[in-house]
Amino acid sequence: MQAGVAAIPGNRAALRGAERGLEPDWQIVVQRCLDGDSVAWAELVKAHHRRIYSLCYRFTGSAHDAEDLTQDVFIKVYGNLSSFDLTRGSFQTWLTTLARNLLVDHFRRTKQQRVTDSMDAGWDESEEHPMADRLATAGPSQHDRAAQKEIARMVQEALTKISPELREAVILRDLQDMDYKEIAQVLRIPEGTVKSRISRGRAELARLLERNKGQVV
Repeated sequence: MQAGVAAIPGNRAALRGAERGLEPDWQIVVQRCLDGDSVAWAELVKAHHRRIYSLCYRFTGSAHDAEDLTQDVFIKVYGNLSSFDLTRGSFQTWLTTLARNLLVDHFRRTKQQRVTDSMDAGWDESEEHPMADRLATAGPSQHDRAAQKEIARMVQEALTKISPELREAVILRDLQDMDYKEIAQVLRIPEGTVKSRISRGRAELARLLERNKGQVV
């Protein structure tokens, strides 16, 4: 039932807002961390680890790199907690900005884009559906489930083939479910540019996926 509600575009923002309304007061959690509360730090990492790993994995296409980069992100977060300022944006936006900057540095260092051969075994497939649902509807049969899994793999592979600036915009919008204003804050670009990059990125993904769609039919 929850998945059905989430699938309705008009309810997406409302659902996201309701979920965030149930989140802890991260300013308080951050202050507890700064005061040396190890329980607060564990709470912070547990709450955000999966999303940060997802962001790193989607950007790099490598489970190994994603694990290393996720660890690096939280090391960076720990060292920069005192710079978090709620008046300048939400904790999620601040955290995503740190992660994005680290990913950009990683990309510049490696000077190459990696393509993954398979999806991470522990991945929650529900996080892969926003893109995949545009190409196929999940069904109860084994064939449909296999096709859905293959589409998810193709989406990840296609993501690694588009330019980093388009990739990060699409990931933040369609896979991290951030709104345009938040993405503009993270990328430090106007909202109009965000929308343009998302549109171009989706078009490029559609072109790449259409080319390979026959493989899962």
